[in-house]
Amino acid sequence: MITGQDGALWTRDAVSLATLIAEGAATATQVVESHLERIEQADFEIGALTTVFSESARAEAAAADRRAPKGPLHGVPVTIKNNLDVAGSPTTWGVAAFGQAVATADAPAVSALRRAGAIVIGRTNMPDFATRWHTDNDEAGPTVNPWNPTRSPGGSSGGDAAAVATGMTPLGLGTDFGGSLRVPAAFCGVASLRTTPGRVAVASSLSGAAPAPTNQLFAAPGPLARTVRDLTTAFEVLSDSADLRDPGWIPVRDATDTVLPAVAVTLGDDIDPQVRAALLGCADALERAGYPVAELDPPQLGEVAADYGRLVSTEVVVQRREAMRRVGSAGLNTFVDAAIDLFPPLDLAGYMTALGERLTRRAAWSRFLAEHPIVLGPVSDELPWPVGYDLGGTAQVATMYAAHRLTIAANYLALPAVTVPAGVSAEGLPIGVQLITAPFAERRALTAAAYIEAAFPMSTPISPATDPATRNQARSIGSGTTR
Repeated sequence: MITGQDGALWTRDAVSLATLIAEGAATATQVVESHLERIEQADFEIGALTTVFSESARAEAAAADRRAPKGPLHGVPVTIKNNLDVAGSPTTWGVAAFGQAVATADAPAVSALRRAGAIVIGRTNMPDFATRWHTDNDEAGPTVNPWNPTRSPGGSSGGDAAAVATGMTPLGLGTDFGGSLRVPAAFCGVASLRTTPGRVAVASSLSGAAPAPTNQLFAAPGPLARTVRDLTTAFEVLSDSADLRDPGWIPVRDATDTVLPAVAVTLGDDIDPQVRAALLGCADALERAGYPVAELDPPQLGEVAADYGRLVSTEVVVQRREAMRRVGSAGLNTFVDAAIDLFPPLDLAGYMTALGERLTRRAAWSRFLAEHPIVLGPVSDELPWPVGYDLGGTAQVATMYAAHRLTIAANYLALPAVTVPAGVSAEGLPIGVQLITAPFAERRALTAAAYIEAAFPMSTPISPATDPATRNQARSIGSGTTR
């Protein structure tokens, strides 16, 4: 793998770029041009971006160069996932039929990034309806894992993760409803932060049905980056995203630890040996830093994953299944059919009971986190899946759910989580771990993640692994069609 550490501006992280611009060592125009050139060079191989705002990004960069820095991301390019509004651009959710759904205003998180001086350089690919752990759709086609084109880049924020990993952007903005930030970050060798629901305001300028209850309870936006320092800066920016369109936004004072909190390391029984070894290495790094560490499973992981599956499956059938059949891709519908088979929809009484039981599950975790404020575990028990694995039927989808049970738990329980790279497998695939903590304690997880990052630095950005034969095969398999 050829790394991109050649000193070019596109190889720098967001904070470094903002510093160079503030000190006059580089201009915003130079930074934007470097990233536009990198997109032109690399995205043909990857398919991470669906729209590149070349003209507006250049104009915004020129304007930024005429004024004093106005925020911590002044002149820094960012990319935005296709389910978050960017004014004047369609919010397609990866669905070709939504190509005319042009947003009239930015999403609150996008507005916050702009207030901090960031320049939106492009929109990124995602699976249609954000409903696969792989990134592909009929609108833009697949996104390829830059480490190995036969392996999935994850989903649903796969476009941003691949773009960050290859230097097309230093910072991406995605969302996480069932691991959609953390799985792509782990599979592409970058870092991500799933914020606490309510920490970052969420709203759309587009009309339509209100989000389903689980979406309102489980989902949260957050950044992807190559460094924990960038995640921390982006988190500070995104926390200031108050918007009257979102009455659920919660202004809170960050939790502050006076001593290093205890860490529970959860490994499970069926974890890949290389993922297990990476986790144990991370636990050792935290222990060397002074954290009390113990191997201990948090409560009711299996029950939490099953409850998540049943609730989401029920809402998909009631609210979105017909639309998915009508305008969704073959791959989407194959995956959804298997997921519904795995978790048959509940009747109204069952749905209400399952939703009510969530309080009991959250209380159990609250007690656990009071004793062990950080849970260190895998994002996935497995290395990045082969492209097309999620289209292999109910048994393979069941395997994926089981491998992602800790990741799903954070969504179901409305907890924040940081993903950080923890090494590279013998097959040359990145391994990511996550640190889950209590609501609104993002800084606690970010602080611990920085120790892991220091112990296991990742040599990103990388140049895409190129193999036209395997790449084209991956593209046809991942779509669920022969297009």
